[in-house]
Amino acid sequence: MMMQGGRIARRGLSRLAAAVETAAVAPPRMPDFNHVPLPYDGPSAAEIARKRAEFLSPSLFHFYSKPLNIVEGKMQYLFDERGRRYLDAFAGIATVCCGHCHPDVVGAIAAQAGRLQHSTVLYLNHAIADFAEALASKMPGDLKVVFFTNSGTEANELAIMMARLYTGSHDIISLRNSYHGNAAGTMGATAQKNWKFSVVQSGVHHAVNPDPYRGAFGSDAEKYARDVQEIIEFGTTGQVAGFISEAIQGVGGIVELSPGYLPLAYEAVRSAGGLCIADEVQAGFARVGSHFWGFETHGVVPDIVTMAKGIGNGIPLGAVVTTPEIAQVLTRRCYFNTFGGNPLCTAGGLAVLRVLEKEGLQANAHAVGSYLKDRLRALQDKHEIIGDVRGTGFMLGVELVTDRQLKTPAKDEICRAMEHMKEMGVLVGKGGFYGNVFRITPPLCFTKEDADFFVAVMDSALSKL
Repeated sequence: MMMQGGRIARRGLSRLAAAVETAAVAPPRMPDFNHVPLPYDGPSAAEIARKRAEFLSPSLFHFYSKPLNIVEGKMQYLFDERGRRYLDAFAGIATVCCGHCHPDVVGAIAAQAGRLQHSTVLYLNHAIADFAEALASKMPGDLKVVFFTNSGTEANELAIMMARLYTGSHDIISLRNSYHGNAAGTMGATAQKNWKFSVVQSGVHHAVNPDPYRGAFGSDAEKYARDVQEIIEFGTTGQVAGFISEAIQGVGGIVELSPGYLPLAYEAVRSAGGLCIADEVQAGFARVGSHFWGFETHGVVPDIVTMAKGIGNGIPLGAVVTTPEIAQVLTRRCYFNTFGGNPLCTAGGLAVLRVLEKEGLQANAHAVGSYLKDRLRALQDKHEIIGDVRGTGFMLGVELVTDRQLKTPAKDEICRAMEHMKEMGVLVGKGGFYGNVFRITPPLCFTKEDADFFVAVMDSALSKL
């Protein structure tokens, strides 16, 4: 009887140990969310993939070995065709700022579509004027004249052309590792071979990137700025049209510029007669948290600001904002954009500004983004594969390396980690020149509970590598 009792006790201990082990490896639990997706009766993922392969550009690519079929979104969550919920930590490439299908934005778009979808700027309409006024109120200094476009590429193309027209010079300076678009002028300003085709791209000089992690001079802003001055002195006539830069490089891997660099670069460019262009396509509209615009974190005031993505929460909308004096250059000829500033998009854009203000989303990006960054840095202490954690607000990057000293890009490992994270219910982006950086750019309604879940999932995914 005693032997039997001992066997029972041992079996009980074994079961307890198994239960403890199971609990230790149980997947993180996603925060509760009060939304039931609509039933989906559309084509399957396989059928969509077939049509995409046959009828869409062969240049399109997708994440994951089995691409997701996303059919619905609500705030910081996305749903696939089976109704499974995913935490969206990418926001359509830093585009959805208020949250997917925010009722105020959807309502404004629907109301405008029911009244007037499109006419032309040759007629008066209050939607474009109201939005331009509201947008100008968010800008510093004399930046108050708005040109609307349909995308960030269009906005940057227009800004570069305006700088050349205003100064009478042709030379543009941009940064290595930057991304500014995929048309002729913006492709020239872009400085990653991954995004450049073999077409004429003239008049652009690429300065050494002030990257504190991988840069040649670490965080020494003066040495990086000296390269801008040397480009002006040895690569141009001494006069330039302008300098274009992101405050945080998005496609380049969430690279923050060395502190103090932008004021020095702006000074050198302006001394050479050039204009300073801030590309806020990804960093703008409260994403950095501490400020509404990324350039404000560097203490500079640009001559031209470009924007897109977050401006419309997913609507095809972009803008260029500049001073009245610079804006006059486009009166020398006829400048026109058929869809730029159409009533539908500008009504949605105005709703976005109002939601950002009403719901305090900039403050949320600052508070939750700071909390998330601290938790990611703690994760860096645990996982040797994390080489760097950087960014601000809800524009964060986690760079994976196989060797911290050599900073060897962990290109394969990040793809495996993303697969694991997807299986646990988290969608995140990746980027950087080597494709080894997690791009964490969620909707600005992302909560502290979402941040905890995200970190738990990343921790679990990295532990499986």
